[in-house]
Amino acid sequence: MTIGIWILGDRLTTKQLCLQNNRDRRQQTPVIFIESNNYVRQRPYHRQKLVLVWSAMRHFAEELKADNWQVTYKIATDFVTPLQTWIEQQQITELQITTPCDRPFHQLIQNLNLNCKVTFLPDNHFLWSKDEFITWAKSRNRLLMENFYREGRKRFKILMDGNQPIGGKWNYDRQNRKPPKKSLQTPEPLTFEPDTITQEVIDWIEQEKFSNYGQIKPFTWAVNRQQAQQVLTHFVQECLPQFGTYQDAMITGEYTMWHGLISPYLNLGLLEPMEVIDAVETAYYQQELPLNSVEGFIRQVMGWREYMHGIYYFQEENYGQSNWFEHHQPLPKFYWDASQTEMNCLRQTLTQVEETAYGHHIQRLMVLNNFALIAGISPQEIENWFHGAFIDAYDWVMQTNVIGMGQFADGGVLASKPYAASANYINKMSDYCGNCQYNKGDRTGEKACPFNFFYWDFLNRHRDRLKSLGRMNLVLSHLRRISAEEWEQITAQAKQWWDEELGRK
Repeated sequence: MTIGIWILGDRLTTKQLCLQNNRDRRQQTPVIFIESNNYVRQRPYHRQKLVLVWSAMRHFAEELKADNWQVTYKIATDFVTPLQTWIEQQQITELQITTPCDRPFHQLIQNLNLNCKVTFLPDNHFLWSKDEFITWAKSRNRLLMENFYREGRKRFKILMDGNQPIGGKWNYDRQNRKPPKKSLQTPEPLTFEPDTITQEVIDWIEQEKFSNYGQIKPFTWAVNRQQAQQVLTHFVQECLPQFGTYQDAMITGEYTMWHGLISPYLNLGLLEPMEVIDAVETAYYQQELPLNSVEGFIRQVMGWREYMHGIYYFQEENYGQSNWFEHHQPLPKFYWDASQTEMNCLRQTLTQVEETAYGHHIQRLMVLNNFALIAGISPQEIENWFHGAFIDAYDWVMQTNVIGMGQFADGGVLASKPYAASANYINKMSDYCGNCQYNKGDRTGEKACPFNFFYWDFLNRHRDRLKSLGRMNLVLSHLRRISAEEWEQITAQAKQWWDEELGRK
């Protein structure tokens, strides 16, 4: 009997059970990595995402080779051909794979016709297993993230004083919503020059033209565990002290602010979630860091990330097709080309994504998702764009974050109200409106900001449906203050915007 291991591109960790269970016989255990050219052509992935994943895979393969694993690395058209050849050559009787996070890829593997037994081992890269989350969820009438987060704090004894939270409060979110001040001194992110392996990947992607979306250079992301650990250390030392206060702020030209930039490495397996949490909690005790910053960051990793992963598996497989508002407008061209919009907030954010494959959580939620929601764009189209455009995007991340939170397309499974807002929110939390050709205060007229007339049109279109959400009643009460004449103008302007947009396609 010969066991073979297939290492997937988002599980680049020696802690996965496939490698842990076979470590003592690693010199006799064949391991394979596969880059499938056809697979990455399924959607227009950001070119920097392709570089990161393939470079990280190649670096991890070299790491395993140096540790005496019997590694085969294949660049192929598909997955099945190199797998079948390798299984036959190595006389493999059992293929072990860490269970994929993404349901579609899990199904793809199950549909492969391989001449050996295929064993899926549990994915131990999350704090909560799928079964543990489902057990928790089934005991609840409502799946509130805050309740789940508190349960996690207690279970793993993070920022706890006995049975109570340190500082006397579970949540310091109100201290973490400060609008940006002028002349903020933000830290420089830690960057890396491409080494030989990364440069070979860059050249390969440019040569084969797998995608034309996103700038491929400069590529400055970490590509191995050692570099990812350096990013974590840099965040804790340089960014964490001020992370909380301005984590929702947006400033022109400031792409990273005090954010951690570690989500790509968590989602690839280069960093472990508890490793990150422990580093942040240790810094809190040793350096007496502000609790709002420390708690706010830990909530993102221990709360939100784990919650989104759990919700992904708790819901039915058709969750990604949810469309509670029945929105069907196509994705505007400017999401793929920032130069096509005059809305400065969108232009700034989309330009940033094109250049770096990154945007922080408020840019994603309150600019990119917000506009798609109020303009009536298909949830599936905007989710597909997020999946391709962002360097940390995978199916399990984007379905819940975009379909559920950003678009409220699930009707309230994981959010109690839609995250819809006018230009007023963007003006409060950014400096984008000051350099925009549109007037942030106008709902109608030639200079009216599209965020304004679309926001009010959204509330009006869906007022009957929104009445069922208790948290929307106060907002809906404002609709009575708008005259019938202005409603006609708002509706007409929203329609005119779409007529012009569709006319450009």
